[in-house]
Amino acid sequence: MMNERPRAVLVAVKLPETDDLELKSSLDELERLVAALGYDTVARVTQARTSLAPGAVLGEGKLVELAALTGGTGHIGTTPPQAPDKTRLRQMQDQGEDTEEQGEEGEEIQAEGKAIQLVAVDHEISPSQARNLERATGVPVLDRTGVILEIFHHHARSREARLQVEIARLAYTAPRLRESPFGTERQRGRGAGEAALELDRRKIRDRIAELKEELAAVQAMQGVRRAHRHGARRVALVGYTNAGKSSLMRALTRSDVYVEDKLFATLDTTVRALHPEVKPRILISDTVGFIRRLPHELVASFKSTLDEALEASHLLHVVDASDPSWPAQLQVTRDVLAEIGAGQVPTTLVFNKCDRLDEQARGDLAARFPDAWQVSAKNPKDIVLLRQQIIDLFERAYEEATVFVPYRAQRLVAEMHEAGRVLQESYGEDGVTVRWRAPAVEIARLHAALQKEMGEAS
Repeated sequence: MMNERPRAVLVAVKLPETDDLELKSSLDELERLVAALGYDTVARVTQARTSLAPGAVLGEGKLVELAALTGGTGHIGTTPPQAPDKTRLRQMQDQGEDTEEQGEEGEEIQAEGKAIQLVAVDHEISPSQARNLERATGVPVLDRTGVILEIFHHHARSREARLQVEIARLAYTAPRLRESPFGTERQRGRGAGEAALELDRRKIRDRIAELKEELAAVQAMQGVRRAHRHGARRVALVGYTNAGKSSLMRALTRSDVYVEDKLFATLDTTVRALHPEVKPRILISDTVGFIRRLPHELVASFKSTLDEALEASHLLHVVDASDPSWPAQLQVTRDVLAEIGAGQVPTTLVFNKCDRLDEQARGDLAARFPDAWQVSAKNPKDIVLLRQQIIDLFERAYEEATVFVPYRAQRLVAEMHEAGRVLQESYGEDGVTVRWRAPAVEIARLHAALQKEMGEAS
């Protein structure tokens, strides 16, 4: 029998500026985030308010309702009352409270029996709000930022990604040391006092400083690798998390890039050559996915990873066309690209997973975005067409030149093959005449090399 996954409850406040569709979309995404962390969501608790309650996010009655699901007291003080009465809970629900419960075939979620192990809040909350929610519910609480940080921690593979995530997690954890009843204080006892807390925080600050030094060394090596690729034709796949970037990367490069249908399956930048290879080579890079309300700690920590987008010749902005919330995801990616300074990099919109759309939906997309490409990473014909479209992105800017290369400068012909597309070679007594398409800068460089060669020969 398979081990049952731990269970979670989602919590959200419907603020005045949020409509029902936005609330549902955000909670659906939080549920997928929680699933990526290894939890099954069994209930959602929502409440309409003008702002988050300063004490524990939810109002007093809704807090009692949440505690009935988790087996907590519903009380945030130091002297807890008796556990909340289930009859009172049902009365509140009958009066129009807006808790959603999810179970198999209408099964009621009980506080006893299968326990709740996590409360995930779809907002960024303060340490004191998290502490109060933990007191009231009796289980650990993570806000949206905390959930994302934990996912990154579990999925990071490369040394650089692990360092980046650990710095972000420590920065997030430091102000919460005092507040969490599940942290160091409970293990050690409060008698240790403020000095112990300050010692813990100093250790965290020192550890962050060490990690930043290690990260700087790793990033310096990455900078050398990027410098070697300077001048190469580089395409970066960017977009919302789980838009299918890694699947496209794998199909375009025929590589073993990790692919999984979950949020943030890819955290490490991967660079591969377009396959079958062309000359000059086109490098494709897969980047970490974006998400709404991406924690600033992670944007800062993953700056070098995101530099792949900043330094690319062209961006392919991949969008999951089958996701109803794709317009919002499209805007989130544009906002993050602008934030890191990549908003001016030439970009082509690529709607992925179009095999899930009907003809009407695809026609509507084409009318709204006539310059966008529509593909499915699962369709080999689409991949062949996408590969050619990528090649055409670069070759549209090529210029054509006919160049005579004397045999003593034959090495320049090999360089022409590497720097552009050789259309024709005609061999004569003294040399070869080459019809060539290449960037204007490469044509100018070749003419300068030929002039130097002729000067040295005379």
